[in-house]
Amino acid sequence: MSAPAGADLRLAGAPITWGVCEVPGWGPMLPVDTVLGEMAELGLTATELGPPGYLPDDPAALKGVLAGHGLTLVGSFAALVLHDPHRLARTLTAAAHTAELIAAAGGEVLVLAAATGLDGYDTRPGLSDAEWGQLIATAEEIGRIAAGRGLRATLHPHVGTHVENAAEVERFLRDSTLPLCLDTGHLLIGGTDPLDLVRRHPDRIGHVHLKDVHADTAALVRSGALTYAEAVGRGIYRPIGEGDVPVAEIVATLRAAGYRNWYVLEQDMRLGDDPADADLPRRDTARGLAHLRGD
Repeated sequence: MSAPAGADLRLAGAPITWGVCEVPGWGPMLPVDTVLGEMAELGLTATELGPPGYLPDDPAALKGVLAGHGLTLVGSFAALVLHDPHRLARTLTAAAHTAELIAAAGGEVLVLAAATGLDGYDTRPGLSDAEWGQLIATAEEIGRIAAGRGLRATLHPHVGTHVENAAEVERFLRDSTLPLCLDTGHLLIGGTDPLDLVRRHPDRIGHVHLKDVHADTAALVRSGALTYAEAVGRGIYRPIGEGDVPVAEIVATLRAAGYRNWYVLEQDMRLGDDPADADLPRRDTARGLAHLRGD
């Protein structure tokens, strides 16, 4: 199938494509004006928030920074510990703060991930049934917190979190009412076919992160031969249309099912110290946009 015409897709960016990540030691982070300016230059009209502290935490200041580049806010990724009752109050406070910031700044969606509580995404302890039950209950409560502020809450299956592999994705779909953030890259790395998931559960997709992935490298992550951070450094994520994710078919299936929310272009990147690396995000995003728009 050829790439879908993307003129009417709600296309947004994310700071992670520019190497901006909450993981300690991830790599150099480009200045805010560079990241937002390049998003706008590429024709993107909105962005997700990025890690805490990268963009302003005050709604008025945040709206001003975004408006200065002709951008609006989509929402924010929030990796929170959902499974630990001893951390419940802290988790709900953090979720409420993020939801309030998103709503006050004009965003739409809280993108929740079931964090392990450890730094990074390379180590993942197992959960007991009781901890899984707490994860579901906490996710549902955060969904209510978000709804009370006029937002959608979605659960993002993510490498190195407690909803990562195919069995966990299916279990979450059975046990929770929350919609998913369909991250086409993390799903494939975790062993879920994202196109099959969209075909079976189109009504459960509340938000989309579009990624493309080198499948052989993804297999190395699943086998434990590579950590997630190593894989990102080796370029597991490819410009959209240049990897092994059937992005065109996924978008066409979502459109046919009536999905009209945001498509956030993400190509998680770790930048090196070579000054030439600073141009990679803009260049690769331009290639992905050209593919989506059928250029």
